[in-house]
Amino acid sequence: MSEHGPQPVERHLPTQEARDLLTLVREVIAREITPHASTQEAEGTFPRDLFRLLSQSGLLALPYSEEFGGGEQPYEVYLQVLEELAAARLTVGLGVSVHTLACHALAHHGTKEQRTEHLAAMLTGGTLGAYCLSEPTSGSDAASLRARAVRDGDDWVLNGTKAWITHGGIADFYTVLARTGPDGPRGITAFLVPSDAEGLSAAVPERKMGMNGSPTAQVHLDDVRVPDERRVGEEGQGFTIAMDALESGRLGIAACAVGVAQAALDLGLAYTAERQQFGRPLADFQGLRFMLADMATQIEAGRALYLAAARLRDAGEPFSQQAAMAKLFCTDAAMRVTTDTVQLLGGYGYTTDFPAERYMREAKVLQIVEGTNQVQRMVIARHLAGSPGR
Repeated sequence: MSEHGPQPVERHLPTQEARDLLTLVREVIAREITPHASTQEAEGTFPRDLFRLLSQSGLLALPYSEEFGGGEQPYEVYLQVLEELAAARLTVGLGVSVHTLACHALAHHGTKEQRTEHLAAMLTGGTLGAYCLSEPTSGSDAASLRARAVRDGDDWVLNGTKAWITHGGIADFYTVLARTGPDGPRGITAFLVPSDAEGLSAAVPERKMGMNGSPTAQVHLDDVRVPDERRVGEEGQGFTIAMDALESGRLGIAACAVGVAQAALDLGLAYTAERQQFGRPLADFQGLRFMLADMATQIEAGRALYLAAARLRDAGEPFSQQAAMAKLFCTDAAMRVTTDTVQLLGGYGYTTDFPAERYMREAKVLQIVEGTNQVQRMVIARHLAGSPGR
């Protein structure tokens, strides 16, 4: 049996423009992504030319202002595009989400002059971004980062190591958070660093459980000189900028998780409809039908949760708690759904002849990136009950 692409999900989009956009996305997926997904993931191939195509088609710029080449689409629409891309191949969906995250600081906190000079190229110029917050000793405790930027005349000199950087070594620009002041969140500043800056280098990519096509690497900063014109926001505002970006980025991860889960369910439905045991399709057995029903319910619940959070964001309302809930629920659901898909396929689910095992390995990382699910629980609890010892 061959790999089954995701079945079209019935979507209720707010405008005809959004419906036309989804049609374009599905055409790109059918032509450029689905036919190569399994092979390229097995070979560890990053589809750089595809990302140039996505950029030129405006699909790396969807939630940003038309003034700078963006699509000015609401998050409600952008996230559903992400879901479709991730269902076809997580390397692509997550890559788009990370690029959007990398553009966020400049788009929302940069000066008009900075946006005029840099943002159009970042959104539609064929370039690819990376987001540099985590470090070897600073993951969940992001405020304890050690990479430092020291003022030298009209420049800043950056030193340190960033870790777990998606697109590390292949990005065209890096949004880097570095310490410019005392310990703690108020001593951090954001910088936009070009990939060709002298002293910037990337380590050999990490060897990961899944997402072999998406390079994740440490990025080294050795006396990297950046002009003050590339400082984003005020000195000491970097942590606030980073957390602002991550709130939106968590919705991207939630949408990607639902996409992976949907692809796994589609595979499980196709397999159990075709596979015969005891003279009838597996899908006729009540135990398996109940599994499929539970999987579908978790996917629909996750989709509703991330869309509800997106609509709050689009309305300009606070959405931090809902973003954490969406990231938590959708990624946990993706882990359950993909694990159940492997079980539905039995021995075949454990082989690389089917993408079920790939979906399961990919789902795992979504519980970790952009704030582990334990961190999401801390965020949610803080909203509900305040900080401990208040």
